Amino acid sequence: MIVADTSAIVAIVFAEPERDVFVRVIQRAQRVLVSTVSVVEARMVVHGTRGQRAVVLVDDLLRLPMFEAMPPGASETDAAYAAFVAFGEGNRSFGSVILRRRVQLRAGQGAERYAEGLATLHQSGIVASWS
Repeated sequence: MIVADTSAIVAIVFAEPERDVFVRVIQRAQRVLVSTVSVVEARMVVHGTRGQRAVVLVDDLLRLPMFEAMPPGASETDAAYAAFVAFGEGNRSFGSVILRRRVQLRAGQGAERYAEGLATLHQSGIVASWS
């Protein structure tokens, strides 16, 4: 099991350079959890960049059998915050972290680190409450 975030979903839909890494990680996972918040955010990003017709690509991706949308509860919120503390950008706002990550990923940086971070989160038990 892994957890996919907005940047991974958008990278796959937009066929960004790190797409292949994300696809390989997802294909190896039997189960991919996605926060309902990330689903909405991915739809908003895709809609804002490519319009409503492109949102169909997000929805089609998330309909694949390995994806499972999870509403954020207290344990998921705690896990997300723990991931931010472990792998985030200090005390910057979430928006600037997402923007910086998107710039890095578009520049071809960080895809392997992101995939490794997902694996580390799972191995460390940070997302154990989701399994």
